[in-house]
Amino acid sequence: MYKYLGLPVKSVKKELDQLNHNLNKMIAADNPILYSAAERIFIAGGKRIRPIVILNTAKFISIDKTISTEQKRLAEITEIIHTASLVHDDIIDNCDTRRGVNTVHSVFNNKIAVLAGDFLFAQSSWYLANLNNLSVVKTISKIITDFAEGEIKQGTKSFDNNISMDEYTEKSFYKTASLIACSCKATVLLSEFSVSRDKHFYLYGKHIGLAFQIIDDILDIISTSKELGKPAGLDFKNGNLTASLIFTLNKKQKLYKLINQEFQFKDDVNEAINMIKQTNSIHKAKDLAIEHIQLAIQIVKKQHSSNKNGIDLISICYYILNRFN
Repeated sequence: MYKYLGLPVKSVKKELDQLNHNLNKMIAADNPILYSAAERIFIAGGKRIRPIVILNTAKFISIDKTISTEQKRLAEITEIIHTASLVHDDIIDNCDTRRGVNTVHSVFNNKIAVLAGDFLFAQSSWYLANLNNLSVVKTISKIITDFAEGEIKQGTKSFDNNISMDEYTEKSFYKTASLIACSCKATVLLSEFSVSRDKHFYLYGKHIGLAFQIIDDILDIISTSKELGKPAGLDFKNGNLTASLIFTLNKKQKLYKLINQEFQFKDDVNEAINMIKQTNSIHKAKDLAIEHIQLAIQIVKKQHSSNKNGIDLISICYYILNRFN
């Protein structure tokens, strides 16, 4: 089930429907277990935010408002890369549900899940190579490197109460924003009309990606497991200290103790969340996301203030913030 509510899909609905149809073909595998594992997370649906960003960007930069075959393929490749990263993330985070359904490793085992994630990365690389655009290959390949870098940075800062906001932002870029930023840049590189604008759209993708991650981390604190489709408070349980907690550290000294003991007791995570809610830290984290959204909106407006498709790119920005409400 694809949850497009609130997302600007009207102008790209045909391409999005084709993308959903093509994804199953693109992940086909000879081994039935591998295919079943790789397919599982696609069954859960999702919002398809990354393809929606790419398809709307492609229309925005096109003189005749068309999306090329290569740009459509890029949207599919990006969603496969994102899905592969989720399969691996769920293993690392020991997350048993995703989008309300059981994760790949909980249905099969860690070994099958790792292989399924690797298979998806391999498939995306094969289709990427077939775009026959070296600049795009270099740009998208950087994403997979950044994923690994982000996981390492998150791992080395696990339960580290000295983590700075800059370190949190850097990790968020590697784990989330890099994919959107590089995909937006690659979309422009695949257009013969707008090559000189690739840096601007890279920054657009970077800022909405960072805002997305900040809001995602807030939702992990304020939402229920049912609303999230995965266990609430999972970030803290896994030692992932996010913006709201970092803002709270100097206001609630007991947080240091809870972090040092790695939230090992049953009520530790709930106690930490309650401390955060007693401060203005969630509001400060949202303000941080708003700053990134404002920067992204300014980029779109400077590119072409009268372009109707710019409204869709701006709507994506507001959608990211409204996930908070």
